[in-house]
Amino acid sequence: MITGGYRRDNLPAGAIAGLPVSSGVVEGRARVVLSLEEADLQAGDILVTAYTDPSWTPLFVSIKGLVTEVGGLMTHGAVIAREYGLPAVVGVEGAARLIKDGQRIRVHGTAGYIEIL
Repeated sequence: MITGGYRRDNLPAGAIAGLPVSSGVVEGRARVVLSLEEADLQAGDILVTAYTDPSWTPLFVSIKGLVTEVGGLMTHGAVIAREYGLPAVVGVEGAARLIKDGQRIRVHGTAGYIEIL
């Protein structure tokens, strides 16, 4: 397994770094979903998951932001987030562990980090 870290000194204290893939800033309730079958999203939630694939696309209609543990500029979640105009940060190691279901978070899709509010 390849591991690493993001070296950015300009992040706010406590921010969780990732890769910016779809610009914008959004705040909302984090919904940690690890399998499509357990998805219980309300309009305006921010989806936090390990990864997405084409079967997850219908969920993007109701969410307002995306955070994934795996990904890059051309992965499914990144591409669909850009198509729907949703701020997104991917490649956030341990996102589903660090962000608790129901917490209010802010996703900085332009700068590539998440803040727990």
